[in-house]
Amino acid sequence: MQNILVTGGCGFIGSNFIRYLLSDAGFPGRVVNLDKLTYAGNPESLADVEQRHPDRYTFVRADICDREAVRDTFRRFAIDTVCHFAAESHVDRSIVAPDAFIRTNVEGTFILLETAREQGGGLTLFHHVSTDEVYGSLGPEGRFTEETAYRPNSPYSASKAASDHLVRAYGQTYGLPVTISNCSNNYGPYQFPEKLIPLMILHAAEGKPLPVYGQGLNIRDWLYVGDHCRAVWLIMQKGRRGAVYNVGGRCEMANIDTVHQICDRLDEVLPDARLRPRRKLITFVKDRPGHDLRYAIDCSTIEKELGWTPRETFASGLRRTIDWYLSHRAWVERVRSGEYQRWVAQHYGG
Repeated sequence: MQNILVTGGCGFIGSNFIRYLLSDAGFPGRVVNLDKLTYAGNPESLADVEQRHPDRYTFVRADICDREAVRDTFRRFAIDTVCHFAAESHVDRSIVAPDAFIRTNVEGTFILLETAREQGGGLTLFHHVSTDEVYGSLGPEGRFTEETAYRPNSPYSASKAASDHLVRAYGQTYGLPVTISNCSNNYGPYQFPEKLIPLMILHAAEGKPLPVYGQGLNIRDWLYVGDHCRAVWLIMQKGRRGAVYNVGGRCEMANIDTVHQICDRLDEVLPDARLRPRRKLITFVKDRPGHDLRYAIDCSTIEKELGWTPRETFASGLRRTIDWYLSHRAWVERVRSGEYQRWVAQHYGG
């Protein structure tokens, strides 16, 4: 692995992965970040990386659905490895406008696979990053394993399930060297503030209402993004070709308990008497359609085969996440205001 193409590298997990790859993973090669820069793609998140590693990091603004742009990127940078993060990923948005999810997550993955197949023996690995939501919803017991049948319940999860199947099929049919990882809910720095944890952090810090679906009883398995990045890189280096690895934080928590922990932590670090206790800001709102009740990952395969375990507990990861958002208010405000989009236009055009 010398020239790694990271798709969606300006998004939340992708940008954290590139930062990890160039700073902490010991990877000596070059990273090419291909990103369309939709609303959640923010190259400003990697501006310092671009400055520190001008010879090892390159950004290409392109759509993974643009076959010629993808081919040109493979050719220009002699790509030998793909780590595929690029996806439309917000469930609520998929319910309102599913067409973008089908196009990017299914058609885009197909075009990447076709281009990778054209490289013949020059491709070392195609790693596909996916979600536990493809498995559907759990009852009160059990966990998702790599053998769990797919039962997606939203346009988002259905589109990711389709992309997973395509990757597996290209491995089986064409002998493409592939690996797949299905992760639980990520949280951490640089996450777009529409997602639950950053939204609650920012609203609670500002004394705004904290909207929680239903009664907040939906359970998620939380995974700190840094732990996820370590897992992906370990799979890429040592994982069995053709294998699927579930990656979870072993941290199940009801959404209402997650919000309670955020409120309590902010009461400690921002002791504003007018806002405390911040739990009073919680507002229950109508549940969304097809809202899966519970996700839980059995990550024993990656633990046993590759020796990976999460380093962060939810308490330690949440502290790090809250501290990051409170100390990066300028980044938050630029994202909220759309200023980062003007930064994109200035630096990359469009």
